[in-house]
Amino acid sequence: MAMEFMKPGAFKENANKAIADPDLRDAMAMINSGMIPNRQGAVDKLPEFEKLSQRGRELKDHVLGHLDFYLERFERNCKAAGGQVHWCSTPEDARQAVLKICQSVDATTVTKGKSMIAEEIHLNDFLEKHDIEPVETDLGEYIIQLAEEPPSHIIGPAIHKTKDQVSDLFLKHHAKLGRTERQTEPPKMVNEAREILRQKYFDADVGITGANYLIAETGSSIIVTNEGNGDLTQTLPKIHIVVASLEKVVPTLEDATTFLRILARSATGQEFSAYTTISTGARRDDDVDGPGEYHVILLDNGRSAMLGTEVQDMLRCIRCGACMNHCPVYQSVGGHTYGTVYVGPMGAVLSPALLGVSETKHLPCASTFCGRCEEVCPVSIPLPHLLRQWRQRSFEAGDVPAMERWGLSAWAFFAKRPWLYGAGARLAMRGLAFLGRKQGRMRNLWFAGGWTKGRDLPAPEGQTFQERWRKQQRERKFS
Repeated sequence: MAMEFMKPGAFKENANKAIADPDLRDAMAMINSGMIPNRQGAVDKLPEFEKLSQRGRELKDHVLGHLDFYLERFERNCKAAGGQVHWCSTPEDARQAVLKICQSVDATTVTKGKSMIAEEIHLNDFLEKHDIEPVETDLGEYIIQLAEEPPSHIIGPAIHKTKDQVSDLFLKHHAKLGRTERQTEPPKMVNEAREILRQKYFDADVGITGANYLIAETGSSIIVTNEGNGDLTQTLPKIHIVVASLEKVVPTLEDATTFLRILARSATGQEFSAYTTISTGARRDDDVDGPGEYHVILLDNGRSAMLGTEVQDMLRCIRCGACMNHCPVYQSVGGHTYGTVYVGPMGAVLSPALLGVSETKHLPCASTFCGRCEEVCPVSIPLPHLLRQWRQRSFEAGDVPAMERWGLSAWAFFAKRPWLYGAGARLAMRGLAFLGRKQGRMRNLWFAGGWTKGRDLPAPEGQTFQERWRKQQRERKFS
């Protein structure tokens, strides 16, 4: 049974625990040493990356403006190819659709490829409650399934785990299967997991995957993987179920290649993922393998309500994870701190749309607004702007604490009176300069404890920015 998610309302408490976790710090260090430079290197090798990104943005905006047309076209062509489409408004609708399909063949075991939509609807817990064993076949997902934890990253689900932690997990769970030697080298650990999982593919009655893209012109689904587990998951069982959200549809196969060329570079720093698999319908009479049935679960879960709103741009997301890799907040606290399926900057924008701003009001505030997330987004989602939109909605709904609302009101009072604002700023700068005169920095300021508890605040020199600017202007005028 998967671990219960931490609540998004406890973000600050979760963050304090995460920052104090030395294992998490060690695990997250690989982002700066590996993921970020790898992405930059892969992008630099593709001169037309920016043009492809612009084309991807235009394609997404076009599809979102005609989403009903492309979804209906996908359904028609999927059915024509022998597939079945299930329209689901809510997570419960999607869970019930999957359960009904599994029960049609008396399934007791299902293999699963990596799928954030399956995480979104909490499918594993649901299947277990109905005596169906879900087996994660992506290595990262398999690791966190053993740990009874949710993923902490949309690309690297177990990025928060150190090698030693994974080694301990394998020994604990594999010992009962006869693997009593603790493996410490990554290749040996991977081989052990591969050997454990191999028979599961043959035993499974149903295979469940996500979809990176749904192709309207052919009724096909596309997944990209680096392990080949997705191919085995959807080829060997009796039934292949695809779970996907509405915005994954693209017009043509050629359009999909635009996204494929920027996805792996943005996500893992590869030029292309190791496996790109296109599935179209069930097994035909002359096919040598494949599932007897092909089902596509199309989930809405609040996405159609985002259309035409100020947060519609979030539906362009191609789930590369680049925004969280470059986010200083995510790098410091990891994914579990957010308490939601989707984490980092993209999660802080998407989760309020899916769960409601009242439940997730702390997440849009988990940002320094440094803008790195928007800079690296391959489809140019204005994430800082969207985070501000949610902050504004939260404020208007009265979800902001009284002290914070009072502080904003006080700032607005002074901001509307420039002479008073200037006088207050001069007084504050001189006071802070006096307090920090000995060390040149300050810690644990009572009125800024959340900031100075974990970092130093450089002491100002005593002049405000405007005073220094006016002084420079006078000096320049008379020089």
